[in-house]
Amino acid sequence: MSKRQLKKYLQELDKEQLEAQIVDLYERFKPVKVFYDFVFNPREEELMRKAKLKISKEYFPKTRRKPKARRSIAQKEIKHFQQLGVEPHLTADLMLFNIEIAQTFAEEKGNLKESFCKSMFKSFEEAVKFILKEGILAEFKLRILKIAAEAESQSWPNAYRFEKIEMQFQEAL
Repeated sequence: MSKRQLKKYLQELDKEQLEAQIVDLYERFKPVKVFYDFVFNPREEELMRKAKLKISKEYFPKTRRKPKARRSIAQKEIKHFQQLGVEPHLTADLMLFNIEIAQTFAEEKGNLKESFCKSMFKSFEEAVKFILKEGILAEFKLRILKIAAEAESQSWPNAYRFEKIEMQFQEAL
């Protein structure tokens, strides 16, 4: 069914039928419930706290298990924030937090795999693009520069790529 067909179908329904369908969707599908729960009671700070905790556990688990350091966990949380329409400042903060915690982990661990550095650069690049798109660079510029400097100080194999983005911001001053 196309979007146009859906709109036509919805216009044919009366108010009670439309309400019944939305309630049915709410009860049947968890993503719909999560969306409406967020819309009517955002609690963004709690959502942010839980997301940061989940990401930090990937690198610094509370139990004795080995850290997994999976980028996918953070990406899932970031995507969830974007789908819900969370404030762009909070989404950007989470994106940069992910890289910062990974760099803290990398500093403690030492010998890094190139794939780890590559995936963190991809996260960095996505964060910078998001921040620029949302027009909130002024708030996050220092953190972006600090991340690039940290990649350099830890001698990441792709530190020059971080530095390249850093130089673009220096020129923008």
